[in-house]
Amino acid sequence: MATRRALVIGGSLGGLFAALLLRSAGWSVVVFERNPEDLTGRGAGLSTHPQLIDVLRRVGVDFGESMGVKLDTFIFLDRSGKTYLEAKTVRTMSSWGRLYRSLRDLLPPHSYRLGMSLRHVEQDAASVGAIFTDGSRIDADLLVGADGVRSTVREQFLPEVAPNYAGYVAWRAMLDESEIPPAIRAEVFERYTFCLPEGELFLAYPVPGRNNETQVGRRAYNIVWYRPTTPAALADLCTDAQGQHHGSAIPPPLIRSDVLAAIKATARALVAPQVAEIFARAEPFFQPIFDLESPQIVFGRVALLGDAAFVARPHVGAGVTKAALDAVSLADATVGQGVAAALLQYQREQQPFGRGLVALGRQEGAYLSAQLKPPDQRTAAELKRDVKDVLLSHQLRSESLRDVLAASRRAV
Repeated sequence: MATRRALVIGGSLGGLFAALLLRSAGWSVVVFERNPEDLTGRGAGLSTHPQLIDVLRRVGVDFGESMGVKLDTFIFLDRSGKTYLEAKTVRTMSSWGRLYRSLRDLLPPHSYRLGMSLRHVEQDAASVGAIFTDGSRIDADLLVGADGVRSTVREQFLPEVAPNYAGYVAWRAMLDESEIPPAIRAEVFERYTFCLPEGELFLAYPVPGRNNETQVGRRAYNIVWYRPTTPAALADLCTDAQGQHHGSAIPPPLIRSDVLAAIKATARALVAPQVAEIFARAEPFFQPIFDLESPQIVFGRVALLGDAAFVARPHVGAGVTKAALDAVSLADATVGQGVAAALLQYQREQQPFGRGLVALGRQEGAYLSAQLKPPDQRTAAELKRDVKDVLLSHQLRSESLRDVLAASRRAV
């Protein structure tokens, strides 16, 4: 029997999970990444879940101490820097780059092609073809669209589906451990730290360093600061010093100096001085928060996976985990049955899972989105979110993910 061939469009984490798991199921797989250079070093910190660790181990990644930074404490700081709530946790904080390198190293070099930008997909009953912007065409039995929130694959099959702006942005910053003043490092570095300016959410935690190091002194500190931002204000943030507007995704080097100066000054005014100092020493950038829900994720011999299919707000902390679980479902479905039956099973399993995660993300982010509404139009929960609610949602993240997954399986 001839080996079945799969094309994976998108070489980020979801694409790598799909490629490795399909290979383990007997497929010949090639990954096509639009960027001409390797993606190492991109991304920032991320939270791990038991489900993600299970998939990593399944594909051959030994998830040991070198994969992340273990934390055992949550702390909440007021504006003066005083700790007013402390709680225990068990959490391992990793980074996009650390996971990417571990997965990329498992894939043979000839199975990963850079600088390959998809133009469109063609298919018939017998095969599917990917046509790239360089004019080349490659045919296979299956095509996986793992090309992220701005998916070219999804756009072809669902042109009416677009990401929905949630009404707030996440300011992000990362600073090397060695650049943090010793007194501040001793106070906050080994803890998962929260600040709660009114209507906002600021959180910070240690992650592997810029070259994926986890040794003491060589790690990094990651900050995520959610701030309500009107569409008009977002448009201004995305306008560079020459007056050119960049939609909702301005490259970080083009963020205006006055915007950066203003956000650093705002940090010093609103959050604890320890973490405001770290933020001010870093090179912050912002990410508008979107969510997206696809009405279907299978189109003939084409399957959408990860953020190409569903985008949940990052409060769920499960974007990478969802992509990994999508890849497991897809690869397992192909064992012992044809492509049509496999993709039907994949859609039955992962469609409700994606919807459930999007709904959970909207629930977790409702307080932030509501800040753009007049107070008299907000619910009681939208007017004020108690610190214990924030703590509980973070403590129960993995359990919430498990519950959504279980509910989606019951719906099959």
